[in-house]
Amino acid sequence: MKVNRVKRALRSGGLAFGTGMFECATPGIARLFAAAGAEFVFYDMEHTGLSMETIRNLMAAARGVDLVPLVRVPAAEYHFIARVLDVGAMGVIVPMVETREQAELIVRSAKYHPEGRRGCAFGIAHDDFVGGDVAAKMRAANEQTMVVVLIESERGVENADEILSVEGVDVGWVGHFDLTQTMGIPGQFDHPRFLEAIGRVVEACGRHGVAPGIMVETVEIGRAYLRRGFRCLAYYGDVWLLARAVREGIDGLRAAAREISPDTGLRGGAR
Repeated sequence: MKVNRVKRALRSGGLAFGTGMFECATPGIARLFAAAGAEFVFYDMEHTGLSMETIRNLMAAARGVDLVPLVRVPAAEYHFIARVLDVGAMGVIVPMVETREQAELIVRSAKYHPEGRRGCAFGIAHDDFVGGDVAAKMRAANEQTMVVVLIESERGVENADEILSVEGVDVGWVGHFDLTQTMGIPGQFDHPRFLEAIGRVVEACGRHGVAPGIMVETVEIGRAYLRRGFRCLAYYGDVWLLARAVREGIDGLRAAAREISPDTGLRGGAR
């Protein structure tokens, strides 16, 4: 069973840095992110059109590099959670977790007996198609599988202590956009109420030995969250990073063209 170095680092009080994959569903994306230094990548099924078949192929590629592949499933339902694990994901991120009961369902769906009720199939993608002692495989899977719960509503914040007290939850991830939306302050990440809410999540994580997680758009924003106690950070996602890099490059070339030939009317191609 492949060792989940992200889970190991977080459990020991360390940090983990990764990114998200929303659009560039190619076999090489895992190798690209691993070469760039990412320790994990979460592949998003909640806000994209990614199918289980596509996830299966992406997991096969990701498991071949030094990277922990996670999948954000569409909902806290067994048939999503267990299936992405069976096709090779090393952990799940589950959205809109608002109660202890939901957290317990997630853990049961992700873990084999006695910790959970995940259905058994071996010699397939999740154990790299090899044989071996089934009981040992179940113990190893329970140890290495990572469970991330998304707290992204006012109700989730109110119940954060109960949610994060569930045995088997590894990361309490703040869904910052959805959280501000439910609070009636969409996108206001410097609002005192939002800062108070994420503070409550971080404190609850600390009480239960769970790592706080969040997505950040810039290094400066990430620095601020690190100071607040977050330990598992995703540096944005492929679609926005690509758009930002291309925009910066094209704008830079246009500016350079104006500096070199200010009177030629250059505006960059047909524009």
